[in-house]
Amino acid sequence: MSSRRIDGLPRSEVPAAFDVGASAYDRLVGASPGYHRQLRLSAARLELPRQGDGLRLLDAGCGTGASTAALLAVAPRAEIVAFDASAQMLEQARAKGFPSSVRFVHASIEALELDGPFDACLAAYLVRNLADVDAGLAKLHGLLRPGGRLAVHEYSVADSRAARAVWNAVCWSVIIPAGRLATGDSTLYRHLWRSVLAFEGAAAFRQRLAGAGFTDVGVGQMSGWQRGVAHTFTGTRSEAA
Repeated sequence: MSSRRIDGLPRSEVPAAFDVGASAYDRLVGASPGYHRQLRLSAARLELPRQGDGLRLLDAGCGTGASTAALLAVAPRAEIVAFDASAQMLEQARAKGFPSSVRFVHASIEALELDGPFDACLAAYLVRNLADVDAGLAKLHGLLRPGGRLAVHEYSVADSRAARAVWNAVCWSVIIPAGRLATGDSTLYRHLWRSVLAFEGAAAFRQRLAGAGFTDVGVGQMSGWQRGVAHTFTGTRSEAA
């Protein structure tokens, strides 16, 4: 999968599509049952101690800040650095009045220049939008301290015919029509549909995480309509790294 073109939009056009959808994004995802609760579940699966006291966390592909809020909910005492390639999505995030312990950075993962290490990282709905998944995982691995934890919150339906059927039905009955109605443009939402169908299965992605140097790789399920559709993939940077 390294150095691939996303089935949908070319990688270079994805941030611009999110710019177009930024003003309506929170309203649309807020209508999805369990959306914010499931992000908090993925953040909780990082198993951060002491409410994050003394920890430095990375929110990779933070969008409008929903994943940032999820990290803050489970680690209110942590320092959080959140980055995204879409300037308009970041503008929405910054307008939410996060505490001074949260810092937003406008950058793609390829151009990201941050000083590590971080104690943990949450990457929500980011990985399947990367032009080079292996390079992106290597970047996140390198930013973590030895023993640091990664949680990848991502859609993956390739391993289940039932999950693909649910995803197609939800996209064409709800997500794509609602996105077109809210923004006048369905480009982002068609990309969402296609990119999830093109993304590899959960078993293959667990192997990819192990290949990137993560240990104790696991996967957690979601509830509701997203069971078998959305997952939390977790891993740890080796203490020996």
